[in-house]
Amino acid sequence: MRLYIKLAWRNIWRSKKRTWITASSIAFSVFFACLMQSIQLGSYENMIDNSVRFFTGHIGIHQQDYWDEQILDNSFDQQLINNFDASQSPMVRASPRLNAVALASYKERTKGVALYGVDLELEAKFSFLERKLVSGNYHSPGGILVAQGLSEYLNLSLGDTLVLMSQGYHGVNAAAKYPVTGILKFPILSLNQGAVYLPLSAAQEFLVAPNMITSYSILLDDSEATKIMSSELQPRLSESELQVRTWQEMMPDLVQGIELDYYGGVVMLHILYAVVGFGIFGTFLMMVKERMYEFGVLNAIGMTKGNIQIMVAFEIFMLIFLGVFIGLLAASPVVMCFWQNPIPLTGDAAASLEKFGYEAIVPFALNLKIFYNQGISIFIISILLAIYPMLSIKQLKIIKALKE
Repeated sequence: MRLYIKLAWRNIWRSKKRTWITASSIAFSVFFACLMQSIQLGSYENMIDNSVRFFTGHIGIHQQDYWDEQILDNSFDQQLINNFDASQSPMVRASPRLNAVALASYKERTKGVALYGVDLELEAKFSFLERKLVSGNYHSPGGILVAQGLSEYLNLSLGDTLVLMSQGYHGVNAAAKYPVTGILKFPILSLNQGAVYLPLSAAQEFLVAPNMITSYSILLDDSEATKIMSSELQPRLSESELQVRTWQEMMPDLVQGIELDYYGGVVMLHILYAVVGFGIFGTFLMMVKERMYEFGVLNAIGMTKGNIQIMVAFEIFMLIFLGVFIGLLAASPVVMCFWQNPIPLTGDAAASLEKFGYEAIVPFALNLKIFYNQGISIFIISILLAIYPMLSIKQLKIIKALKE
């Protein structure tokens, strides 16, 4: 066995050009397969992260009828979750919210808006809301935070007074005016064009809903633990009229969109496998065909076809390993770089993504599964493609080989 390995090692470096062509073909496929998979999974992670942070959380606790009819009357008393000990669970953050719709007016312009009553301190850690501030003061008391797109539509500036009108708890008329103390810029178009944020206590006072919230949003450290965590939380709330829902239940359209896109990505990945597979197959075939005279000589002096196949099998295995290793080595820093610094999009590409509520970037995912899944996949494909050249050695005819 050591002799075969030694012969194989010498043979692959006897023709450096052929070796590097073969290894490069495999490395190319591994590199681009990793990048495609990283972009695909990164886009899903980015969509889910934005949605759960700004809207639902990985898990949401609501009054039982709220998600079927999202009105203020289906809110619940915040005291019901005051004794809820989040420290017993693997949560990253939890944030109470009071959501409603309102009519925002400034001078002659009026627009319907989404009103979010939040604990500003908790929300800064939950959705990184403070990082979205482009001007003004995040913690200014008595003021309101307005999305940039909405402020541009209403011609609002810092210090201007925004009038809000809405229907409060149990149909009470709600009207108030607030100075604009901060402008927020969101990556999600729907938020950027129609969101206003009030401190939770101010929102409760405005909507005449003391101590009431519409949701208690929970952010988990690992999104894959959502269903397990949900099943653990529901029994702890069984004595109340509250209900636990996962982000998959609250955003089924997002789940379906991801599933559909995932299968489309799998098809594209298999097309890439097919394209690079032809290249790998061609290099393997070339490696064997141009050495038929050599194999004929070896067979003539007593080396069996089986032994030649074993030697060539070691050569192919080494070439595949070298190509996969180079591909992974090249892909790792690129993926890591773009994971830390997503590619920003501009122009029509950015506008089309924002139109569908997505951030105008090309995000990358950094996950070990990406690398070993693609490495193993290309390795297996390369092994399968090597079967035909190996069979051609089995059909070797000494006389014919020596004439080549």
